[in-house]
Amino acid sequence: MELVSLNTFKTVAEQGGVLAASRLLHTVQSNITARIKRLEEELGSELFYRKGRGLELTPAGHTLLEYANKLLHLEQQACMAVKQVGESVGEIRIGSMESFAATRMPGLLQSLRKAHPKLIPRIKTETSSELVQDILNYRLDCAFVGGPIEHQHLVCKQVLVEELVLVSAKNIDVSDSLILFREGCAYRERAVSWLKDNGRIDTEVMSMGTQEGILGCVAVGLGFTLVPRKVVEESRYANDLNMEILAPEYSQVPTLLVTHKDAAQMAGIQTLLGLFKDDLPEWESAA
Repeated sequence: MELVSLNTFKTVAEQGGVLAASRLLHTVQSNITARIKRLEEELGSELFYRKGRGLELTPAGHTLLEYANKLLHLEQQACMAVKQVGESVGEIRIGSMESFAATRMPGLLQSLRKAHPKLIPRIKTETSSELVQDILNYRLDCAFVGGPIEHQHLVCKQVLVEELVLVSAKNIDVSDSLILFREGCAYRERAVSWLKDNGRIDTEVMSMGTQEGILGCVAVGLGFTLVPRKVVEESRYANDLNMEILAPEYSQVPTLLVTHKDAAQMAGIQTLLGLFKDDLPEWESAA
């Protein structure tokens, strides 16, 4: 079983069809089809059902995809381990919540590049739930997410605690709408819990794609929000916003550095962990 065939199979499964996979892999559709056919003959099982113009995994296909993810990840880890003998080189794929990326990631990356000049960081911002799935599927090496999280295949290390605050506009009548980041955001879940526990079940909940967009709408009175204090303090709208302190059960949200338990140890990840001390990054507390 060749790794190139497994990668082809994985890409077809994730893209839902041969055409999309061929575009992503920069090859013709006939090559994709031939590799899948050889793989099915080798395994003696059909891997896909045809569904309209797309493809859907068979039970055997689902089983193979799980192992393909592991094998391809191990190949990548092996290459990285060899490259890092004596010196950290290559890439490190880091996931981050948008708020963490905007307020804390620049200093972390500066310190990481100083410690490992030949290590190239690749950053992806997403919701906490989507980042966790990327870790589980070996698409990221580590990710900064909102907690708490418990999962048998994850290693979760708390690096700091963010304080959520209730934010509204100054000197403006505020609409009774809660403006939040989209589904899957750890802060959104905490905010919705706050609504329910305070009996505000009729409050409209609006979704937006960026924290700065949310604060901009709050600043003109379109609603209120719950976001980390640091995000408000560093926003260009800070002077137009009021912050109210919340009870600890709503305001205290741990930030975790998450890795897959089966992943090989990477010097870059250990360096990132070492930048945090007493729940604050060293680069921040020294500023």
